[in-house]
Amino acid sequence: MSISWREELATGNQHIDHQHRELLERFDTLLTACRHGEGRQELSRLLDFLDEYVVQHFGDEEQLQQEYHYPEFQGHQLLHRGFIKRLVELKRTIRADGEVQLDHVLTTNKMLLDWLVNHIGTRDRELGRFLRERGVL
Repeated sequence: MSISWREELATGNQHIDHQHRELLERFDTLLTACRHGEGRQELSRLLDFLDEYVVQHFGDEEQLQQEYHYPEFQGHQLLHRGFIKRLVELKRTIRADGEVQLDHVLTTNKMLLDWLVNHIGTRDRELGRFLRERGVL
């Protein structure tokens, strides 16, 4: 299995789309590492990346939504907070277990795939449509 950027995922905002592409590339790197038996090592690198990514990317998206009075802002923000909560819980579990286990890799794969399909592929695209309708993009 491989994950790559598809234009139907685009919001139309170059900055946000660039960030989404980077997330997909990192996710694909994890999947590739899993195929080579190196998923546990790569997961640690991905989690470090996600620590910074969620702060920057979610902040950028939320600022854009507030600036243009996106009516779904609060719901979108709750989804971001939910993702961060799941990420924190995953990292807490890894620390409690003492090292990255296979089930952590599987949990992360499922979490990111769900995020890709249900959030980027649906919610963020709705944001893009809203911004296009307002003539922002």
